[in-house]
Amino acid sequence: MSHSSDNDIKPLTGGALFIGALCLAMANFLAILDTTIANVSVSSIAGSLGTSTSQGTYVITSYAVAEAISVPLTGWLSRRFGSIRVFVTCFVLFGVFSILCGLATSMTMLVAFRVFLGLAGGPLMPLSQTLMIRIFPKDKSHAAIGIWSMTTLVAPIMGPILGGVLCDQFSWPYIFFVKTPFAIVAAILCWKLLQQFETKTVRSKIDKVGLALLVIWVAALQIMLDEGKDHDWFESSRIVVLAVIAVIGFVAFLIWELTEKDPVVDLKVFRHRGYTMSMMTLSLAFGAFFSISVITPLWLQIYMGYTATISGYATATMGILAVFLAPIIANLSSKFDPRPFVFVGVMWLGLWTFLRSFGSLDMTFEQVSYPLFLQGIGMPLFFVPLTAIALGCVKPSEMESAAGLMNFIRTLSGAFATSMINTSWEHQTRYVHAELAGLTDRAGVATQAMQSSGMEIGQIRSSMDWLLQKQSVMVATNQLFMVIAVIFAVAACIIWFAPKPQHAVDPGAAH
Repeated sequence: MSHSSDNDIKPLTGGALFIGALCLAMANFLAILDTTIANVSVSSIAGSLGTSTSQGTYVITSYAVAEAISVPLTGWLSRRFGSIRVFVTCFVLFGVFSILCGLATSMTMLVAFRVFLGLAGGPLMPLSQTLMIRIFPKDKSHAAIGIWSMTTLVAPIMGPILGGVLCDQFSWPYIFFVKTPFAIVAAILCWKLLQQFETKTVRSKIDKVGLALLVIWVAALQIMLDEGKDHDWFESSRIVVLAVIAVIGFVAFLIWELTEKDPVVDLKVFRHRGYTMSMMTLSLAFGAFFSISVITPLWLQIYMGYTATISGYATATMGILAVFLAPIIANLSSKFDPRPFVFVGVMWLGLWTFLRSFGSLDMTFEQVSYPLFLQGIGMPLFFVPLTAIALGCVKPSEMESAAGLMNFIRTLSGAFATSMINTSWEHQTRYVHAELAGLTDRAGVATQAMQSSGMEIGQIRSSMDWLLQKQSVMVATNQLFMVIAVIFAVAACIIWFAPKPQHAVDPGAAH
């Protein structure tokens, strides 16, 4: 970003710094919170709008894809209109579209408003990061990275709790209404406090072809992943067409972006091996982490009889230790080689996912939440130093596009993981159910016992089927956790292919 000489701009201090940091953290928190706040409410939303739960997941993926598409535009928007103007405008629009989402009366309307909400939320993530680092004094830059990373990690975990409580106590529109006052007030405070940090504007052209190709391949791939299970995958010509569009769009996008002078996504940063390896680790590990965050509340609510609130509490224990550890690890990873931190963090997540793959239907709340609580240690260990490795491997002039691309990859990994985990979960449950059905009560002992207690044959069949379904889901969930644990282990090993960063990131240089 070109901005007025940085030396003239004094960082904020005291109360102004506290409020500024709080408002910027709020922007990042709300934008990321929205990726998971609807997770536990999908069944309520789908029910009240009269669609199936699998269509209800569009509420999650439509937002994530729109957000991923608008992240790479942040650099161009900031150059063209000034970063503070873009940030505050997006923040206000985020508040407005949140209200419209709550007022939606059909699934089509809700998904459309969620797309606009995602487009407004996308630039909030990279801009909150760059502005956070600019308002802090240089020697406190690791604290800025720590606070930003903390909100990035805690928001996806807080989403299900907040969504659950609001959905149980009030009704689903409140999961959207609740964010508006925070967004509007924080946007006004940012406008008042941060105007001195406004960047100079330059009339720069936008890479329209690159943007169009990005929208085409990402949207086609996401719709294919979302709808595949309903249309029996490649048996359906619609899914085949979407797959072809996604592949051709992606190849065309790569060729165009690598040859365009001012690309919308600067793919040349992938020539740095450290950056490429970091992104591979990030996409696998964040996708795996996001899968657990999606599947756990659904399993607890539908099959373990938890309310949305209690399932939210169970999943939220993961964020408790992360909050305290993020700033400490940000400080440590700026002094030592960050690769061992990432390796240990991702392995730790994998180890606890593996231990969770031995779950059973008679688990107590403690047995569900305690492993999640300890698993939380791995999150800041993986995420904070990974940012240091990725940005420490690129040239200072490339840092801004590298940071934007990192946000893009993280958001897209979450969206794809949501679709894939839902599909795998349903498929695996059906398979296990079919296997178990042939083995259940062969001698008819349980059926006779139920009949003698006065139950009718219809009741017996439905109660047996429900028991079988719960057991099938438990087996399928355990099998998927086992696979996710392996993905974590692979992601952890990939980071050793990255060279040790040559320079510790001077976070101010990134922005």
